[in-house]
Amino acid sequence: MSTYLFTFRPPAGYAPSADSFGAWASWQIELGARLKDRGNPGFAAASLGASAADTTLGGYSLIRAGSLDAAVALARGCPMLTHGGAVELCELTSHDERFDHWLDTTGTRHD
Repeated sequence: MSTYLFTFRPPAGYAPSADSFGAWASWQIELGARLKDRGNPGFAAASLGASAADTTLGGYSLIRAGSLDAAVALARGCPMLTHGGAVELCELTSHDERFDHWLDTTGTRHD
């Protein structure tokens, strides 16, 4: 099973309502064991380069799913979508071993 990064992009001017926390908590409970990292909301945001128009980065979660299609199906329940926001998804991979090898071969490891 792979891990997918979900980033949440609220529309300009979005302000959470009194019910927002409950909606997010309910969705995360529905995800169950597939929720690898609940993530955190973000408030102050900036972007460089091309980005989705009319949104800013609003937070993230790490989700376990068997395929990109399965991850998209899980993302469809995200409360941000009902407020005109967006969810971006990508499959993550680890480069830890490759990076450790690079550190060893360049002599820059400091642990």
